[in-house]
Amino acid sequence: MVFEKVAAMLADHVDCDVAEIKMETAFADLGIDSLEVAELVMQLEDEFNCELEMSQNIKTVKDICAVIEAKIA
Repeated sequence: MVFEKVAAMLADHVDCDVAEIKMETAFADLGIDSLEVAELVMQLEDEFNCELEMSQNIKTVKDICAVIEAKIA
């Protein structure tokens, strides 16, 4: 559930097919810079109704999904 929502939001953000978004996909590979990651984190906080902490370690879809799942568990 978390991955599907994150992938859909990312696909919408970069205007690509959601099937192109994989767990291993790095934000840099999608052309998303650190400012855009911060904006996406705010959108994800609203979507999942939780507070996420930004970290330099959040570089892939898997990373952000893990953070979200830990917060909503």
